[in-house]
Amino acid sequence: MSSGIREIAAKKTMRVAGLMSGTSVDGVDVAVVDITRQKVSLLAFEVFSYPNALRREILSLCNIDSATLDNICHYNFVLGEIFADAIIKLCSQSGIPLQSIDLVGSHGQTIYHNPQGRRYGKTTIRSTLQIGEPSVIAQRTGITTVADFRPRDMAAGGEGAPLVPYADYILFGHNRSSRAVQNIGGIANVTFLPRCCKQDDIVAFDTGPGNMVIDSVIRLISNGRRRFDSGGKMAAQGTVNKRLLDEMLRHPFLRRYPPKSSGREEFGISFANHIFKQAAEKGIADSDLVATVTAFTAKSIARAYHQFLPALPDEVILCGGGSRNNTLVEMLRSELFDAKMLTTDDFGISVDAKEAVSFAVLAWATITGLTNNVPGVTGAERPVVMGKIIPA
Repeated sequence: MSSGIREIAAKKTMRVAGLMSGTSVDGVDVAVVDITRQKVSLLAFEVFSYPNALRREILSLCNIDSATLDNICHYNFVLGEIFADAIIKLCSQSGIPLQSIDLVGSHGQTIYHNPQGRRYGKTTIRSTLQIGEPSVIAQRTGITTVADFRPRDMAAGGEGAPLVPYADYILFGHNRSSRAVQNIGGIANVTFLPRCCKQDDIVAFDTGPGNMVIDSVIRLISNGRRRFDSGGKMAAQGTVNKRLLDEMLRHPFLRRYPPKSSGREEFGISFANHIFKQAAEKGIADSDLVATVTAFTAKSIARAYHQFLPALPDEVILCGGGSRNNTLVEMLRSELFDAKMLTTDDFGISVDAKEAVSFAVLAWATITGLTNNVPGVTGAERPVVMGKIIPA
Protein backbone atom coordinates (compact mmCIF):
# COMPACT_ATOMS: atom_id res chain seq x y z
CA MET A 1 0.00 0.00 0.00
CA SER A 2 1.40 3.41 -0.98
CA SER A 3 1.99 6.07 1.67
CA GLY A 4 -0.76 8.24 0.15
CA ILE A 5 -3.31 5.47 0.44
CA ARG A 6 -2.20 4.73 4.02
CA GLU A 7 -2.71 8.41 4.90
CA ILE A 8 -6.25 8.35 3.51
CA ALA A 9 -7.08 5.10 5.31
CA ALA A 10 -5.85 6.51 8.64
CA LYS A 11 -8.20 9.52 8.59
CA LYS A 12 -10.84 9.60 11.33
CA THR A 13 -13.13 11.59 9.04
CA MET A 14 -12.87 10.80 5.34
CA ARG A 15 -14.48 12.99 2.68
CA VAL A 16 -15.64 10.81 -0.22
CA ALA A 17 -17.38 11.51 -3.51
CA GLY A 18 -19.70 8.72 -4.68
CA LEU A 19 -20.61 8.25 -8.35
CA MET A 20 -23.46 6.21 -9.77
CA SER A 21 -25.00 5.71 -13.21
CA GLY A 22 -27.85 3.22 -13.13
CA THR A 23 -29.78 0.96 -15.46
CA SER A 24 -32.10 3.82 -16.45
CA VAL A 25 -29.05 5.66 -17.92
CA ASP A 26 -30.50 9.07 -17.06
CA GLY A 27 -27.23 10.66 -15.98
CA VAL A 28 -24.49 10.54 -13.38
CA ASP A 29 -25.38 10.94 -9.70
CA VAL A 30 -22.70 12.56 -7.56
CA ALA A 31 -22.73 12.77 -3.77
CA VAL A 32 -20.10 14.16 -1.41
CA VAL A 33 -20.15 12.78 2.13
CA ASP A 34 -18.10 12.88 5.30
CA ILE A 35 -17.66 9.40 6.78
CA THR A 36 -16.56 8.30 10.25
CA ARG A 37 -17.04 4.89 11.84
CA GLN A 38 -20.12 6.28 13.59
CA LYS A 39 -21.77 8.54 11.02
CA VAL A 40 -22.25 9.34 7.32
CA SER A 41 -23.13 12.99 6.58
CA LEU A 42 -24.33 14.09 3.14
CA LEU A 43 -22.76 17.43 2.18
CA ALA A 44 -23.84 17.85 -1.44
CA PHE A 45 -25.61 15.99 -4.23
CA GLU A 46 -26.51 16.56 -7.86
CA VAL A 47 -27.65 14.62 -10.91
CA PHE A 48 -25.95 15.61 -14.15
CA SER A 49 -28.18 14.44 -16.97
CA TYR A 50 -26.68 12.86 -20.06
CA PRO A 51 -27.27 14.59 -23.39
CA ASN A 52 -29.84 12.61 -25.39
CA ALA A 53 -27.29 11.56 -28.01
CA LEU A 54 -24.91 10.19 -25.37
CA ARG A 55 -27.74 8.39 -23.60
CA ARG A 56 -28.69 6.67 -26.87
CA GLU A 57 -25.07 5.62 -27.40
CA ILE A 58 -24.79 4.16 -23.88
CA LEU A 59 -28.07 2.28 -24.26
CA SER A 60 -26.81 0.84 -27.54
CA LEU A 61 -23.81 -0.57 -25.64
CA CYS A 62 -26.23 -2.43 -23.34
CA ASN A 63 -27.70 -4.29 -26.32
CA ILE A 64 -25.67 -7.20 -27.73
CA ASP A 65 -27.17 -6.56 -31.17
CA SER A 66 -25.96 -2.96 -31.36
CA ALA A 67 -22.83 -2.82 -29.16
CA THR A 68 -19.50 -2.67 -31.00
CA LEU A 69 -15.99 -3.13 -29.68
CA ASP A 70 -14.78 0.30 -30.80
CA ASN A 71 -17.71 2.07 -29.13
CA ILE A 72 -17.27 0.14 -25.87
CA CYS A 73 -13.63 1.20 -25.83
CA HIS A 74 -14.42 4.81 -26.76
CA TYR A 75 -17.30 5.41 -24.34
CA ASN A 76 -15.41 3.80 -21.46
CA PHE A 77 -13.09 6.81 -21.63
CA VAL A 78 -15.84 9.29 -22.52
CA LEU A 79 -17.72 8.37 -19.34
CA GLY A 80 -14.50 8.62 -17.32
CA GLU A 81 -14.24 12.24 -18.48
CA ILE A 82 -17.93 12.90 -17.74
CA PHE A 83 -17.74 11.35 -14.26
CA ALA A 84 -14.65 13.42 -13.41
CA ASP A 85 -16.28 16.59 -14.75
CA ALA A 86 -19.39 15.90 -12.64
CA ILE A 87 -17.31 15.85 -9.43
CA ILE A 88 -15.56 19.07 -10.39
CA LYS A 89 -18.89 20.78 -11.22
CA LEU A 90 -20.55 19.67 -7.97
CA CYS A 91 -17.62 20.98 -5.93
CA SER A 92 -17.71 24.28 -7.77
CA GLN A 93 -21.44 24.87 -7.35
CA SER A 94 -21.58 23.70 -3.71
CA GLY A 95 -18.48 25.53 -2.49
CA ILE A 96 -16.66 22.34 -1.50
CA PRO A 97 -12.94 22.58 -2.33
CA LEU A 98 -12.03 19.79 -4.75
CA GLN A 99 -8.76 19.23 -2.88
CA SER A 100 -10.73 18.54 0.33
CA ILE A 101 -12.05 15.27 -1.13
CA ASP A 102 -9.93 12.31 -0.06
CA LEU A 103 -11.46 9.59 -2.19
CA VAL A 104 -13.83 8.83 -5.07
CA GLY A 105 -16.02 5.72 -5.21
CA SER A 106 -17.40 5.00 -8.68
CA HIS A 107 -19.81 2.26 -9.63
CA GLY A 108 -19.41 3.07 -13.31
CA GLN A 109 -22.05 2.20 -15.90
CA THR A 110 -22.98 -1.45 -16.19
CA ILE A 111 -23.34 -2.41 -19.85
CA TYR A 112 -23.47 -6.19 -19.37
CA HIS A 113 -23.92 -8.42 -16.35
CA ASN A 114 -23.99 -12.20 -16.62
CA PRO A 115 -24.25 -13.74 -13.12
CA GLN A 116 -25.42 -17.09 -14.51
CA GLY A 117 -22.21 -17.37 -16.50
CA ARG A 118 -21.13 -19.22 -19.64
CA ARG A 119 -19.24 -22.43 -20.06
CA TYR A 120 -15.52 -22.24 -20.78
CA GLY A 121 -14.10 -25.74 -21.00
CA LYS A 122 -15.42 -27.59 -17.96
CA THR A 123 -16.01 -24.42 -15.94
CA THR A 124 -18.85 -21.89 -15.83
CA ILE A 125 -17.41 -18.38 -15.85
CA ARG A 126 -19.51 -15.50 -14.48
CA SER A 127 -18.76 -12.06 -15.86
CA THR A 128 -19.69 -8.40 -15.70
CA LEU A 129 -18.60 -5.18 -17.40
CA GLN A 130 -18.80 -1.62 -16.09
CA ILE A 131 -17.45 1.32 -18.07
CA GLY A 132 -16.40 4.81 -16.93
CA GLU A 133 -12.60 4.53 -16.82
CA PRO A 134 -11.43 5.19 -13.22
CA SER A 135 -7.91 6.07 -14.34
CA VAL A 136 -9.39 9.08 -16.13
CA ILE A 137 -11.34 10.07 -13.00
CA ALA A 138 -8.20 9.90 -10.85
CA GLN A 139 -6.13 11.79 -13.42
CA ARG A 140 -8.61 14.62 -14.02
CA THR A 141 -9.57 15.18 -10.38
CA GLY A 142 -6.27 14.38 -8.70
CA ILE A 143 -8.19 12.16 -6.25
CA THR A 144 -7.54 8.49 -5.45
CA THR A 145 -10.38 6.52 -7.02
CA VAL A 146 -11.97 3.19 -6.12
CA ALA A 147 -14.08 1.55 -8.84
CA ASP A 148 -15.18 -1.70 -10.45
CA PHE A 149 -16.64 -3.30 -7.31
CA ARG A 150 -18.53 -6.24 -8.83
CA PRO A 151 -15.67 -8.39 -10.26
CA ARG A 152 -14.02 -9.30 -6.93
CA ASP A 153 -17.27 -10.73 -5.55
CA MET A 154 -17.81 -12.68 -8.79
CA ALA A 155 -14.24 -14.00 -8.66
CA ALA A 156 -15.14 -15.32 -5.19
CA GLY A 157 -18.12 -17.19 -6.63
CA GLY A 158 -20.78 -14.53 -6.08
CA GLU A 159 -23.22 -12.86 -8.45
CA GLY A 160 -21.59 -9.45 -8.00
CA ALA A 161 -24.96 -7.99 -7.04
CA PRO A 162 -26.63 -6.48 -5.23
CA LEU A 163 -23.67 -4.33 -4.24
CA VAL A 164 -25.14 -1.91 -1.71
CA PRO A 165 -26.32 -4.13 1.21
CA TYR A 166 -23.13 -3.38 3.14
CA ALA A 167 -23.81 0.35 2.79
CA ASP A 168 -27.46 -0.17 3.79
CA TYR A 169 -26.22 -1.96 6.91
CA ILE A 170 -23.92 0.95 7.78
CA LEU A 171 -26.57 3.60 7.04
CA PHE A 172 -29.82 2.07 8.31
CA GLY A 173 -29.19 -0.78 10.75
CA HIS A 174 -31.33 -0.37 13.89
CA ASN A 175 -31.56 -2.07 17.27
CA ARG A 176 -35.34 -1.88 17.74
CA SER A 177 -36.88 -2.08 14.25
CA SER A 178 -36.44 -4.49 11.37
CA ARG A 179 -36.06 -2.58 8.13
CA ALA A 180 -36.31 -3.25 4.41
CA VAL A 181 -34.35 -0.74 2.37
CA GLN A 182 -36.12 -0.84 -0.99
CA ASN A 183 -34.38 0.76 -3.94
CA ILE A 184 -36.57 1.29 -6.99
CA GLY A 185 -34.25 2.24 -9.83
CA GLY A 186 -34.36 0.60 -13.23
CA ILE A 187 -34.22 -2.68 -11.31
CA ALA A 188 -35.67 -2.98 -7.79
CA ASN A 189 -33.61 -4.46 -4.97
CA VAL A 190 -34.20 -4.94 -1.27
CA THR A 191 -31.89 -5.13 1.73
CA PHE A 192 -33.51 -6.66 4.84
CA LEU A 193 -31.92 -5.65 8.14
CA PRO A 194 -33.33 -7.50 11.16
CA ARG A 195 -33.25 -5.88 14.60
CA CYS A 196 -29.72 -5.70 16.05
CA CYS A 197 -28.42 -6.72 12.64
CA LYS A 198 -24.90 -8.05 12.17
CA GLN A 199 -23.25 -8.21 8.76
CA ASP A 200 -23.95 -11.95 8.49
CA ASP A 201 -27.68 -11.38 9.15
CA ILE A 202 -28.29 -9.26 6.04
CA VAL A 203 -30.69 -10.60 3.42
CA ALA A 204 -30.68 -8.84 0.06
CA PHE A 205 -31.49 -9.52 -3.58
CA ASP A 206 -32.98 -8.01 -6.70
CA THR A 207 -36.77 -8.32 -6.50
CA GLY A 208 -37.23 -7.75 -10.25
CA PRO A 209 -38.23 -4.71 -12.31
CA GLY A 210 -38.26 -1.24 -10.80
CA ASN A 211 -38.87 1.57 -13.27
CA MET A 212 -37.40 -0.24 -16.26
CA VAL A 213 -40.58 -1.75 -17.73
CA ILE A 214 -42.69 1.32 -16.88
CA ASP A 215 -40.19 3.64 -18.58
CA SER A 216 -39.92 1.43 -21.66
CA VAL A 217 -43.70 1.25 -22.05
CA ILE A 218 -44.00 5.05 -21.69
CA ARG A 219 -41.40 5.50 -24.45
CA LEU A 220 -43.24 3.04 -26.71
CA ILE A 221 -46.62 4.67 -26.12
CA SER A 222 -45.26 8.18 -26.72
CA ASN A 223 -42.99 7.24 -29.65
CA GLY A 224 -40.01 8.38 -27.59
CA ARG A 225 -41.38 11.79 -26.64
CA ARG A 226 -41.64 10.84 -22.94
CA ARG A 227 -39.18 8.80 -20.89
CA PHE A 228 -41.11 8.11 -17.67
CA ASP A 229 -44.50 8.42 -15.99
CA SER A 230 -43.99 11.56 -13.91
CA GLY A 231 -45.46 11.03 -10.44
CA GLY A 232 -47.34 7.98 -11.73
CA LYS A 233 -50.01 10.26 -13.20
CA MET A 234 -50.76 8.11 -16.25
CA ALA A 235 -50.91 4.93 -14.16
CA ALA A 236 -53.37 6.67 -11.82
CA GLN A 237 -55.74 7.24 -14.75
CA GLY A 238 -55.77 3.56 -15.76
CA THR A 239 -57.15 0.27 -14.49
CA VAL A 240 -54.93 -2.75 -13.93
CA ASN A 241 -55.53 -5.56 -16.42
CA LYS A 242 -55.46 -8.64 -14.18
CA ARG A 243 -54.95 -11.14 -16.99
CA LEU A 244 -51.87 -9.37 -18.36
CA LEU A 245 -50.55 -8.78 -14.84
CA ASP A 246 -50.87 -12.47 -13.98
CA GLU A 247 -48.98 -13.35 -17.16
CA MET A 248 -46.09 -11.03 -16.24
CA LEU A 249 -45.99 -12.36 -12.68
CA ARG A 250 -45.21 -15.82 -14.09
CA HIS A 251 -41.76 -14.57 -15.16
CA PRO A 252 -39.25 -17.25 -14.02
CA PHE A 253 -36.92 -14.72 -12.36
CA LEU A 254 -39.58 -13.87 -9.78
CA ARG A 255 -39.79 -17.50 -8.63
CA ARG A 256 -36.05 -18.04 -8.39
CA TYR A 257 -34.62 -18.21 -4.88
CA PRO A 258 -31.91 -15.74 -3.80
CA PRO A 259 -29.09 -15.06 -4.22
CA LYS A 260 -30.22 -13.50 -7.47
CA SER A 261 -29.65 -10.37 -9.52
CA SER A 262 -31.30 -9.01 -12.60
CA GLY A 263 -31.03 -6.37 -15.33
CA ARG A 264 -31.90 -5.56 -18.90
CA GLU A 265 -31.27 -9.16 -19.84
CA GLU A 266 -34.58 -10.11 -18.12
CA PHE A 267 -36.64 -6.91 -18.07
CA GLY A 268 -35.20 -4.72 -20.82
CA ILE A 269 -36.62 -3.57 -24.13
CA SER A 270 -37.28 -7.10 -25.43
CA PHE A 271 -39.55 -7.82 -22.47
CA ALA A 272 -41.26 -4.42 -22.80
CA ASN A 273 -41.80 -4.90 -26.54
CA HIS A 274 -43.45 -8.26 -25.85
CA ILE A 275 -45.79 -6.75 -23.24
CA PHE A 276 -46.59 -3.79 -25.51
CA LYS A 277 -47.49 -6.18 -28.35
CA GLN A 278 -49.63 -8.31 -26.01
CA ALA A 279 -51.51 -5.22 -24.85
CA ALA A 280 -52.18 -4.12 -28.43
CA GLU A 281 -53.51 -7.57 -29.34
CA LYS A 282 -55.80 -7.56 -26.30
CA GLY A 283 -57.02 -4.01 -26.98
CA ILE A 284 -55.69 -2.69 -23.67
CA ALA A 285 -55.78 1.12 -23.43
CA ASP A 286 -52.48 2.97 -22.93
CA SER A 287 -53.32 4.20 -19.42
CA ASP A 288 -54.43 0.69 -18.42
CA LEU A 289 -51.14 -0.74 -19.72
CA VAL A 290 -49.13 1.78 -17.67
CA ALA A 291 -51.24 0.97 -14.58
CA THR A 292 -50.63 -2.75 -15.18
CA VAL A 293 -46.84 -2.55 -15.53
CA THR A 294 -46.74 -0.26 -12.46
CA ALA A 295 -48.70 -2.90 -10.53
CA PHE A 296 -46.22 -5.48 -11.83
CA THR A 297 -43.39 -3.68 -10.05
CA ALA A 298 -45.38 -3.29 -6.81
CA LYS A 299 -46.63 -6.89 -6.80
CA SER A 300 -43.21 -8.35 -7.61
CA ILE A 301 -41.64 -6.44 -4.71
CA ALA A 302 -44.36 -7.47 -2.24
CA ARG A 303 -44.33 -11.10 -3.34
CA ALA A 304 -40.56 -11.21 -2.92
CA TYR A 305 -40.98 -10.05 0.69
CA HIS A 306 -43.54 -12.75 1.41
CA GLN A 307 -41.60 -15.51 -0.35
CA PHE A 308 -37.96 -14.78 0.46
CA LEU A 309 -37.61 -12.59 3.57
CA PRO A 310 -37.33 -14.33 6.97
CA ALA A 311 -40.03 -11.96 8.30
CA LEU A 312 -41.96 -8.95 7.10
CA PRO A 313 -40.24 -5.67 8.05
CA ASP A 314 -41.46 -3.15 10.61
CA GLU A 315 -40.36 -0.35 8.27
CA VAL A 316 -39.85 -0.07 4.53
CA ILE A 317 -37.38 2.66 3.52
CA LEU A 318 -37.80 3.65 -0.13
CA CYS A 319 -35.18 5.22 -2.37
CA GLY A 320 -34.51 5.60 -6.08
CA GLY A 321 -36.59 7.30 -8.74
CA GLY A 322 -39.53 4.94 -8.23
CA SER A 323 -40.10 6.39 -4.76
CA ARG A 324 -41.31 9.55 -6.53
CA ASN A 325 -43.96 7.60 -8.45
CA ASN A 326 -46.95 8.22 -6.17
CA THR A 327 -49.12 5.56 -7.82
CA LEU A 328 -46.41 2.93 -7.42
CA VAL A 329 -45.84 3.89 -3.77
CA GLU A 330 -49.58 3.67 -3.01
CA MET A 331 -49.78 0.26 -4.70
CA LEU A 332 -46.82 -0.92 -2.63
CA ARG A 333 -48.35 0.52 0.55
CA SER A 334 -51.56 -1.44 -0.07
CA GLU A 335 -49.53 -4.64 -0.57
CA LEU A 336 -47.43 -4.12 2.59
CA PHE A 337 -49.99 -2.34 4.77
CA ASP A 338 -48.54 -3.52 8.10
CA ALA A 339 -45.18 -1.84 7.49
CA LYS A 340 -44.43 1.83 8.10
CA MET A 341 -43.52 3.37 4.73
CA LEU A 342 -40.61 5.85 4.82
CA THR A 343 -38.03 7.23 2.41
CA THR A 344 -34.31 7.87 2.85
CA ASP A 345 -35.23 11.58 2.95
CA ASP A 346 -36.50 10.88 6.46
CA PHE A 347 -32.90 9.99 7.38
CA GLY A 348 -31.23 13.02 5.77
CA ILE A 349 -30.33 11.32 2.48
CA SER A 350 -32.27 12.24 -0.65
CA VAL A 351 -33.97 9.30 -2.37
CA ASP A 352 -32.02 10.26 -5.48
CA ALA A 353 -28.69 10.48 -3.63
CA LYS A 354 -28.81 7.21 -1.76
CA GLU A 355 -27.13 5.01 -4.40
CA ALA A 356 -24.28 7.49 -4.93
CA VAL A 357 -23.85 7.73 -1.14
CA SER A 358 -23.68 3.93 -1.03
CA PHE A 359 -20.70 3.84 -3.39
CA ALA A 360 -18.94 6.42 -1.27
CA VAL A 361 -19.43 4.10 1.71
CA LEU A 362 -18.19 1.07 -0.27
CA ALA A 363 -15.06 2.99 -1.32
CA TRP A 364 -14.44 4.04 2.30
CA ALA A 365 -14.57 0.38 3.32
CA THR A 366 -12.23 -0.63 0.47
CA ILE A 367 -9.56 1.92 1.36
CA THR A 368 -9.72 1.00 5.05
CA GLY A 369 -9.42 -2.72 4.25
CA LEU A 370 -12.90 -3.73 5.42
CA THR A 371 -14.72 -6.52 3.62
CA ASN A 372 -17.68 -4.92 1.86
CA ASN A 373 -19.50 -7.73 0.12
CA VAL A 374 -22.11 -9.88 1.86
CA PRO A 375 -21.59 -13.54 0.91
CA GLY A 376 -25.02 -14.59 2.16
CA VAL A 377 -26.48 -12.10 -0.32
CA THR A 378 -24.32 -12.60 -3.42
CA GLY A 379 -23.46 -16.27 -2.96
CA ALA A 380 -19.72 -15.59 -2.70
CA GLU A 381 -17.55 -18.19 -0.98
CA ARG A 382 -16.22 -15.69 1.57
CA PRO A 383 -16.11 -12.01 2.50
CA VAL A 384 -13.78 -9.99 0.26
CA VAL A 385 -12.70 -6.39 -0.20
CA MET A 386 -14.34 -5.20 -3.41
CA GLY A 387 -13.02 -2.40 -5.60
CA LYS A 388 -9.91 -1.54 -7.58
CA ILE A 389 -7.81 1.35 -6.25
CA ILE A 390 -6.33 3.90 -8.66
CA PRO A 391 -3.92 6.16 -6.74
CA ALA A 392 -4.08 9.88 -7.52
